[in-house]
Amino acid sequence: MNATLFKKEIKSNWLLLVIFLAVLSVYGSMITMMFNPEMGDSLKMMADSMPDLFAAFGMADVGQTLLEFVSGYLYGMLYVAFPGVFIIILSNRLVSRYVDNGSMAYLLAVPQKRWKIMLTQCVFMLTCLVVMVVYVTCLILAFSEALFPGEMETGAFLRINVGLLGILVFFGGTCFCASCCSNETKTSSAVSTTVVVYSILLQMISQVGDKFEKVKYATPITLFDIDGLAAGDGKAWIMCGILYLAGILLMGIGIIRFSKRDLPL
Repeated sequence: MNATLFKKEIKSNWLLLVIFLAVLSVYGSMITMMFNPEMGDSLKMMADSMPDLFAAFGMADVGQTLLEFVSGYLYGMLYVAFPGVFIIILSNRLVSRYVDNGSMAYLLAVPQKRWKIMLTQCVFMLTCLVVMVVYVTCLILAFSEALFPGEMETGAFLRINVGLLGILVFFGGTCFCASCCSNETKTSSAVSTTVVVYSILLQMISQVGDKFEKVKYATPITLFDIDGLAAGDGKAWIMCGILYLAGILLMGIGIIRFSKRDLPL
């Protein structure tokens, strides 16, 4: 790794990370504070009045426990979509933008091999994703304990966040690979946005009635089995492992591709 480049990326992208952490904090704190078992009937009535809309966002049945409430309202969509946008922006900043504006020539001028430079960028992205997931985990656990002592099933909640990191690593690998293979930011942005938005939209469609249920097999988000992870199901862990493996593999492909291709410098 290139420590100097890693520090440079911290200085360039810390504000972006803070902005998204702030957004996740607002939603996380608000949803946690909204939990009230006595509101179950009211929420069910709202869901019954707009079943397709609630189902699309994974909120058709948020359950009665704090874990079910938080995982239903946050991890079903919000905590996948917002980090997805962060990944799109960051992956383009880390590679394709340098190529697009000509700055990559300065990076490659240092006595470092291309793959080491790209490995540094890859590790930086993974670090940001880990920081993001650890932050929201600690935030919700802190709010849960402060507002509803003993209500949160900590072990199950931690397992869900391991799965959340898995889907983010997959998106990170896909977007990073696209950035490594592109000469222009608009190209990598288009590919990255298409993958993330496509995955989220198909997941939403698959949850709107039995008619579209099979659509879930066309989106990687299906591998993020919230209920299965909460229950400690072995199949859910296997699917989670596939997300991690695919994400890391795509990052490796991106690094190799960047190391071997001609650059318009």
